[in-house]
Amino acid sequence: MNEKVILTKQGYLDLEKKLDELKLVKRPEIVERIKEARAQGDLSENAEYEAARNEQSLIEGQILEIEAKLKNATIIDEAHSLSDGVVTGSKVTVHYPELNRTDKYIIVGTTESGTHDGEYYRISNESPVGKALLYAKIGETVTVNAPGGSKKATVVSID
Repeated sequence: MNEKVILTKQGYLDLEKKLDELKLVKRPEIVERIKEARAQGDLSENAEYEAARNEQSLIEGQILEIEAKLKNATIIDEAHSLSDGVVTGSKVTVHYPELNRTDKYIIVGTTESGTHDGEYYRISNESPVGKALLYAKIGETVTVNAPGGSKKATVVSID
């Protein structure tokens, strides 16, 4: 993975924390489980040993993936001018007139997208909604070209 990874400062810190947990907690736990399973004798029919080795493989893969993301991370500047419109890192309130619905989003890179903090959906700057909103200004209506069809979205506010 050599592609640029866009992260907020908090997203970067969260990845570092997850990496530390994997390296300092999960990895030693799994090593201990493997050691205990080995002590049971015949490894060819030891399901506990096999499960522990599979989990170890998953953990090592996660560690490598997170390390690559951190190495290739670009931390976005969350302080921006309203004259820029919506940018990656913006908190934006959007109204969908056809749906008579208002949603709140934080535009983030793909690594941080897909969660909801109770108020804001974290959406990727590469998603249909994220792409449509980039550089839109307050009051501007954009067209979101989603797989389910096109819909209009009006930027209500940018924080």
